[in-house]
Formats: sequence, structure tokens, C-alpha cells
Amino acid sequence: MPEGFDPPDPSRRQFLHGLGSLIALPAFASLGARSLAADARGLARAASGAPLRAAFVYFPNGAIPAAWWPDGEGSAFRLKKTLQPLEPLKDHVQILGGLDHHTAEGGPDGAGDHARGNGTFLTGVRLNKSATNIRAGVSIDQVIARRIGALTRMPSLELACDSGRKAGACDSGYSCAYQHNLSWSSATTPMPPETNPRLAFERLFGAGAPGERRANLERRRHEQRSILDFALDDARAMRRRLGAEDAKKLDQYLGGVRELEARVEQAERSPAPPDPAVATPAGVPADHADYLQLMFDILILAFQTDSTRVATVMLAHDGSNRSFDQIGISEGHHDLTHHQNRPDWIEKVSDIDLWYVRQFARFLEKLKATKDFDGASLLHNSMIVYGSGNADGNRHTHTNLPVVLAGAGGGLLKPGRYVKHGARPMTNLYLSMAERMGIDDLPRFGDSTGRLGDV
Repeated sequence: MPEGFDPPDPSRRQFLHGLGSLIALPAFASLGARSLAADARGLARAASGAPLRAAFVYFPNGAIPAAWWPDGEGSAFRLKKTLQPLEPLKDHVQILGGLDHHTAEGGPDGAGDHARGNGTFLTGVRLNKSATNIRAGVSIDQVIARRIGALTRMPSLELACDSGRKAGACDSGYSCAYQHNLSWSSATTPMPPETNPRLAFERLFGAGAPGERRANLERRRHEQRSILDFALDDARAMRRRLGAEDAKKLDQYLGGVRELEARVEQAERSPAPPDPAVATPAGVPADHADYLQLMFDILILAFQTDSTRVATVMLAHDGSNRSFDQIGISEGHHDLTHHQNRPDWIEKVSDIDLWYVRQFARFLEKLKATKDFDGASLLHNSMIVYGSGNADGNRHTHTNLPVVLAGAGGGLLKPGRYVKHGARPMTNLYLSMAERMGIDDLPRFGDSTGRLGDV
């Protein structure tokens, strides 16, 4: 703990309340001439010049179809039970029907739909069924981050409200890596999400109390520089005593050190992160709704301060068997999804689906209430996918996935509708989102067949 650090007020509710007051702060202080000049290339920018953001929010175990899908179509649609919390936001969301992930279907691989639902959600590729030889694909958030990540301090942000397992076998012989990660930087490298709100906040804004964070950041950068200098000096002195094979190993080591050195230098050139006038969160709240809202608030801060423009949030891994005692449901979520058409179990699953949508709706309301660089709302200048890699959890289907697309994409999307797209790959949507982020030279992604029209 840094010297002079004052322990934050442990009240999570005070912290949550404090985040709400940040609407009055100057929006995107880090957006200077440098960022706007870079944005002039058309990457991740709304027509107004404000940053354009993309986020992907995952909920587990599918949804009860009869309670999810609206009545009607186009702009004349009526929300049913599960999506009722979105009623005040109807003009800001699209309900997307007919999107599929056929790569998540069992085929010769047999069981393991939860691992496949999770692992294919943002990759659109068939997973290698193994506990040790993992192979997925680069996820769409990382495709976007590679192209626009240099515009912000952090290329992407990965969050989760679920501790999960990081190694070993989980679902029917699939690696736990598939089931507990949404984001992948390569076919074999997941991007582990941060599950601790305190660590996520400190990664974005530095450690310490308000007013101390910039000094702590400078001290940490100086320490990193000193460690790197020491490692390089030590390696140069050692080279004279090494044989040919060991010299090759040393060169590989030095390559990694120099890569880290370049990242430190890039961080040093970047403007210091803003210092939100709120206490650092104490950790994971006991109340699960507070936990989700806290992570959503951290994401809002990341977007509001232009710290990143790409993010993933996993509310829980697919197959999660969390109970929801706070709404009177003591049974596990996953167990209930195998309801075998029992009306009381179906009702409980739909209540859990409704609980998750309530948390998402609160997040959207806060985005809508937060002013952006151009005077519009953060919600207007965002594209937020809310969905699951399973459709009907009882049957483990992966067609007609439950998907909501929130935000107007800076004016590039047409919200306020329920659109039936008619058996299209989910990856077609991702191609269309990438194009709106300024990446118009991506010919395909995963199992895509083309860009999704009418979004």
C-alpha cells in the first residue's frame, strides 16, 4: 500500500452514489489535439467528432424464449416480461432476432454447449475440444482494439462479475479457458477479465486516494523504468559469459524486455489519466446487484474519460449455477434452466433473466444521463451488445440467440426497433459494428457471410 494512502470509505453505496456525480466533470479531458487528429482518420469516431465506443455484455444460460421475444415487429413492437426494464429505453435499443452461432453446436464434439456458447460468442469459430490444447480465435473486441487501441490509454478493457476457473477441464472436457473468458487476443491466448472492482479502478486511474493518484502513477513508472534498466544492464554484462545456445535464450529474453520497455515508453508519452473525485472501491460488494452496478460504473468512467473505446463485461460464465436468494430463488440458475417444461421452474428462470436485464437497463440509463464530448449522451455514441451464447438453455440451442443492441453508434445505427434478421451468423453483426468503428477493410470474421444489413 503506498505511503500516505488513506483507506477509502468502505461504503459501496457511497462510492456508487459518488460515481453518479461525475456527470458534472469535464467530459474527456484526455481528448486533446493529439486524439482528435488521430481520429480524423475516421477510426472510432462519430460524425460529431466524439469518440465511438463498443462494448459486449454477456449474460449466462440463454433466456426463456416466450418471455424474451417481443410481440410485433419494426418500430411497432411490445416488450414482454424479460425485456420490460428496457421500456423507458425503447427508442435507444434494437432487439435483434435471427442471429445464430452454428459454430457452438455440438456436431461430432458432443456435449459442452456452455463452453462453446461462451467461447464462440465473440470469436465465431469452432473450439478445439480439449482441456489442455486450447484453440479458439481472436475475438471481435480484440480485432477492433488492434486497429483503434492506440487512440486511448488502454486498447481494451475486460471485466467480469464472476471469479470463475482459469485452468483445467470444465464443461464435458473443454478447457475452463473457454467458459470463463470472452475476449481472446489469439487462438490460444484469452484476455482474462478483471473481477475485482478495486483492481479494475486502479488499473484505469491509479492507486491511492483522490489527489494522490497522479504522484503514485509517476512513482510506479519510475520504478518500472529502474527495473528495466537494471535488467538490461545485467543481461549485457552476462552476455560475455554465455555460449551460443544460451545467447539465443538471452536474446529472446531481451526481446521481451524491450517490448515491455516500449510499452512503458508509450505509457509515459500518454497523458496522465484523469483522477475521479471518488474513493477507490474497497473490493467486491456483498450484494450481487451492487457488484454488477459497480463494474458497469467503472466501464462508464472508462468511456467517459476516453481511457478505452472497447470493452467486454461477463456478468457470469455460461453454465453458472448461482442462486438468486435476493429475489427468492434458492435453486441454482443452471439447474433451473433444465426445466423440462415445468411451469414453476420456467417462471423462476424468467425471473432470473428479468433480474439481469434490470441491471443492464440501469447501466443504459446511466449512459444516457452522461454527457459526451459533443453534448450528446454516452449511450448515443456507443454500440452495446447484450446477449448470450445459448438461446434456449433447456435444449442448449444456439440459433435465434437473445441479443439486444443498445445505442445509436453516434448516429450510425437505427434503434427503436425489433428486427428479425432471419438466420444470419452473429458474426455478421460484428462485421457491421467493426465497419462503423472505421474498420471497413475487414473482409470476414469467424463464420460470417457478410455484413448485417438493416441495423
